[in-house]
Amino acid sequence: MSAALGITEPAIFGVNMRFMKPFVGGMIGGAVGALIAAFMGIGASAYGVTGIPGYLTINNALLYTIVLAISGGIAFAITTVIWQEDEPKKAAPAPAPTVAAPTNAVISCEAGKIIAPAIGQVISREEIPDATFASGVLGDGVGINPSEGVIFAPYDGTVSSVADSKHAIGITGPGDMEILIHVGVDTVAMNGDGFAPTVAEGDTVKAGQVIMTFDRAKIAKANHPDTVVVLLTNSDDYNTVNCGADV
Repeated sequence: MSAALGITEPAIFGVNMRFMKPFVGGMIGGAVGALIAAFMGIGASAYGVTGIPGYLTINNALLYTIVLAISGGIAFAITTVIWQEDEPKKAAPAPAPTVAAPTNAVISCEAGKIIAPAIGQVISREEIPDATFASGVLGDGVGINPSEGVIFAPYDGTVSSVADSKHAIGITGPGDMEILIHVGVDTVAMNGDGFAPTVAEGDTVKAGQVIMTFDRAKIAKANHPDTVVVLLTNSDDYNTVNCGADV
């Protein structure tokens, strides 16, 4: 709509250049329309007014309408022919776990219990080596200093998010519990290197299912703590939230 009113930047940078093929179709359509306008002798009394507002300055409204229809029609036709939706990203197949999933609950509230998603030493939220997580502003929870590079689903639920950088997964569970599992501190800077989620957004998971593997050696080489942060992000919705090594 903004392009129809003469402001093309949102369409160019927000859609066309991101997907490129519509950009190619638009350029070809615009070039053909410009050639036809030149041959028709269309002129205007001012610069920079295009699209629908261009009718205020154009010297031949009918020919201008024809040129707009031709340009838009060609761009639409070319884009329709060459455009193809990207295939949805598929999660890597879940590997067979080499270790048994934990059974101890690390967070509990009225809605239920959240089983530890990683094997290792459970530490309090305040001990997590990141001020934001430790403060509780993102929700109450715990940290786990892992001994294995495997993340398990902490309850039956649905994957609500998988970070583009692959290091964090959100899961919605019983009683609308919203859990965030964030592997490592400042590991977003690794751009996914060393992290292999085995689930995608919208997947249904079962407690104890492997949902991610990660390379502890790569995290250490990148000079980041590998603490697994486990937060009940909507902990304020519950009257009582208990956190610890076995609650």
